[in-house]
Amino acid sequence: MSDRGEKLIIGARLKRLRRTLGLTQAQMAQDLGVSSSYITLIEANQRPVSAKLLLKLSQVYDFSPGEVAGAQDLQLQADLEAALKDPLFGEHVPRSEVEEVVNASPGIARGLLRLHQKYREMALTSGTGEDAYSDRDRVELLEQTARPVDEVRAHFHAMRNHFDRLDRAAEALADTLEIWRNEPQIVLSDRLRDGHGYRVRILPQEVMPEQLRLLDPHRRHLNLSERLDQPGRRFQIAVQLARLECADLIEAELEAAGFSKAAQPLARTSFANYVAAALLMPYGRFLKAAETERYDVELLCQRFGTSYEQVAHRLTTLQRPEARGVPFFFVRMDRAGNVSKRFSAGRFHFSKFGGSCPLWNIHSCFETPDRVQTQVIAMQDGTTYFSIARTVSRHLGTFSRPSARFAIGLGCDMAYAPRLTYAQDLDLATIRPVEIGVNCYLCERPNCPSRAYPPINREFHFPERSRGLSSFDFERPETG
Repeated sequence: MSDRGEKLIIGARLKRLRRTLGLTQAQMAQDLGVSSSYITLIEANQRPVSAKLLLKLSQVYDFSPGEVAGAQDLQLQADLEAALKDPLFGEHVPRSEVEEVVNASPGIARGLLRLHQKYREMALTSGTGEDAYSDRDRVELLEQTARPVDEVRAHFHAMRNHFDRLDRAAEALADTLEIWRNEPQIVLSDRLRDGHGYRVRILPQEVMPEQLRLLDPHRRHLNLSERLDQPGRRFQIAVQLARLECADLIEAELEAAGFSKAAQPLARTSFANYVAAALLMPYGRFLKAAETERYDVELLCQRFGTSYEQVAHRLTTLQRPEARGVPFFFVRMDRAGNVSKRFSAGRFHFSKFGGSCPLWNIHSCFETPDRVQTQVIAMQDGTTYFSIARTVSRHLGTFSRPSARFAIGLGCDMAYAPRLTYAQDLDLATIRPVEIGVNCYLCERPNCPSRAYPPINREFHFPERSRGLSSFDFERPETG
């Protein structure tokens, strides 16, 4: 749609919506108070949709305007565009053609992505006679094709990291416990003891040297390590309570998603973690506080007794249709650039292999521990984001075993930046975005001094008579 300026052309999406609802053009026109010929022209891409009609569509058929306008397809478009850069496909496919395929046939686009993923798995594990694990980049690719992890990540991504039934159940339990009136750890511990017969014990490191949480069903104990800080203890108690109080709902989510047997334990744990966060940060109260305090993560940590990572993660789940928050993306990364967690309620282009762009401030925040850094970033497709990055520690360390440190990246589309406290003193109109890529393999920006590899779909040239900002020269991308 970017190629068409401000006009919103949604013909294929509108036709798909109408057929999904089982409506004729005349019936939809009657619902919307327009002529059937106008619907015909929109579906034929001969007329753009007006903002007034888009709002009417969302009200009549209970869709968010972003869903009707295709915001949910943008990540699919980015994923397909990245896959089509594989040399397997040969010639360059212009972005406009990728957009047309996604708009007209999103099911075919998703099928092509699954087929490409299967090809990558087979190519990495057969036929070459090489040990895939001897090469770091091949290990990264194999890690991403680990099926249980990939299954769970794909499902959470498809659901935009929001599970309404779990969220409402957790909110109801929080209301019952009035968790905000007392110290959350005491309230949760009492519920675990009085409602389920489990007693919480905090044990020294020598007793639990390798574990942070251990359920002992025989003695009816929930054992927690002393290395957990207060937010960590509250969260682990809430996780156990979620497994007991919402077991049926969690199993229903597992069944509805159709996870493989191998993926079910990870999915079950992920759902329990989701409920735990929603219990400690009930949807309505948390969203109201987030909006009132302009998404100040540190302040929300203090108000709800939770950690920076817990609050940042929770912010990505605020997608209840009638009460949506800012659609954030979330990434957790270690010093080596390994991504151990990623979620998105928006359309951010996540790296699926080969690391992430070193120009993104999530890497430099290790140089200023525990201090928030902000950055405006621009992707190669023209989308811009406001990025927040800060380091965190997962649990308390000791002199002999210091805690691992991670970077948390949190961000949103630039359109939402004015709602954030981190942007209130910035002149966003004058800030020049830092141009980054998904990763070096997929980035086609020339003359980048941080480039580690040439893009995989461009012919590589190594100039012998000159030395540019980058060690790699390659055929420039076509504009599409």
